[in-house]
Amino acid sequence: MIKHPPKVMSFSATDPTGGAGLQADVLTVSSLGCHPISISTGFTIQDTSGVSKLIPIDSEFVSDQARFLLADMEVEIFKLGLLCSKENIVAIAEIIADYPDVPLVIDPVLASGRGDNFIDIEARKMMIELLFPKSLLITPNSLEARQLISNDEELSDISIGACADRLKEIGCENILITGTHENTKNVINTLYSSSNQIIPYHWDRLPSSYHGSGCTLTSAICAYYALGFSITEAVEEAQYFTWQTLKNGFKPGMGQLIPNRFFRANDFEDDGKFKHH
Repeated sequence: MIKHPPKVMSFSATDPTGGAGLQADVLTVSSLGCHPISISTGFTIQDTSGVSKLIPIDSEFVSDQARFLLADMEVEIFKLGLLCSKENIVAIAEIIADYPDVPLVIDPVLASGRGDNFIDIEARKMMIELLFPKSLLITPNSLEARQLISNDEELSDISIGACADRLKEIGCENILITGTHENTKNVINTLYSSSNQIIPYHWDRLPSSYHGSGCTLTSAICAYYALGFSITEAVEEAQYFTWQTLKNGFKPGMGQLIPNRFFRANDFEDDGKFKHH
């Protein structure tokens, strides 16, 4: 009998560029040998430079998408990305509560890479209260980590460690804070684990700007975990995978580069044409 690939259910908004959002989740999960189950929370009008418009999907429709599928199949893990509205957060929290044995990983998307805000302070508070305590792992970047623990605009003086301590108090089990936005020679991502370990990971800082790196990382963690890796192993493997997708990234438009999730299969010439073997 053929063994079915593990199923990863992702909740996020669509991104027609294929760089971030639901499309990034589908591409990443597929490239790592898992099967993506995708629940749309909203639509975006955007290009590789930024987001022009975000249109949330009605929360009842979000709930129906997920519940019809969950009545039909079992999934190994939930992944949350851009949730788009307070109503969606409530609906998704109810679904998560009904499936307590399915691990939950959250990429708390607050804004686009360019800085376009996606959810307001009230929605952020609801996400923290309703979803964070149920999570196996959250994966904020350093800017998001500071915003999640404070409404103060002057956040740069708050240390990453202090952010992690506060997020642990809120109820987060494991926290991976990524350091791309920090003023360091290398990118330092830090895992604050449920066993109180603090594990820093150092990665060479790549010269370009990328659209969808966070979505790729979190989806890859979910895929590796669904494949049977421990959460610590999944975090480490996913970072290596993501760094490779960025190193092999490509520029389809006039804005940011997009991670190449199929870098292992693709072989392109310098002019962008596929190399035949």
